[in-house]
Amino acid sequence: MKTKVYIDGQEGTTGLKIVERLEERSDITLLKIDSALRKDPQERQRLMNQSEYTILCLPDVAAIEAVSLIENEAVKVIDASTAHRTHEEWAYGFPELSSQHRQKIQSSKRVAVPGCYASGFAALVYPLVTAGILPQDYPIVCHATSGYSGGGKQTIQAYEATPRPIEYEAPRLYALEQQHKHLKEMQFVSNLDYAPIFNPIIADYYQGMTVAIPLHTRLLAKGVTVETLQQFFMEHYANQSFIKVSPTSPSGFLGANGVVDSNVLEIYLSGHEEQILLVARLDNLGKGASGAAVQCLNIMMGIDETTSLKE
Repeated sequence: MKTKVYIDGQEGTTGLKIVERLEERSDITLLKIDSALRKDPQERQRLMNQSEYTILCLPDVAAIEAVSLIENEAVKVIDASTAHRTHEEWAYGFPELSSQHRQKIQSSKRVAVPGCYASGFAALVYPLVTAGILPQDYPIVCHATSGYSGGGKQTIQAYEATPRPIEYEAPRLYALEQQHKHLKEMQFVSNLDYAPIFNPIIADYYQGMTVAIPLHTRLLAKGVTVETLQQFFMEHYANQSFIKVSPTSPSGFLGANGVVDSNVLEIYLSGHEEQILLVARLDNLGKGASGAAVQCLNIMMGIDETTSLKE
């Protein structure tokens, strides 16, 4: 018997990528909604309750509403919106963070897919805080660069329009008020006392991102070096299919689009005795969105988590 999956919001950027990853699978039947009815709540409700897994690729308010439409207690939900990422009753869909995260995904009927920036941030910060290497009250600053696809349809259209403002040709800072929607998630998931200062940048390329966190060794646990942290991350993420810790420091430049169209998240460390730079590189449409959703689906189905995903 094939597993029935319905994607609510399958015409959006994330939804389309999930469809692309699932439509050729022989173990899944994708329940499709007529394009003329894609906003019809009754038809959406019918398909959700008919499915075994519903994946939500919707704005936050719409995602909350969609969950309320599910009456079939057997339906499992994977939500790619921000709505449930800090909800205690929902599993956080980043299985590599810890065995507890993986177990909760396996056993839960409600899983929230991490945000793209938050994925890179948590991959770097959560293990360090949990191990006592990074204090919970550390004044973290995070710099991140993403391709414009992360902004969704409207942003994609704005960047690909002709003509367009000249500022679009250069990297642009945004969320300057320190109210980015991923901040609450970044703090909550990483068990921090305070939200980080977050400096996101959107640039004129389609997809891929880097998330960088500079650290002062004087504020860390004693004896921390680039080498000891590198070994720590290699051990923490040992035997994980999608997290790759570089054994060497990058030299020169590190492009943000190095792992596009994959579900890989790479970790790089560099620096010296007083300062260390942590960098996570991922595809904002892969491990940062659709790839993470499919990985969670595979885990919940009890099959190889790499199925239909590129390492």
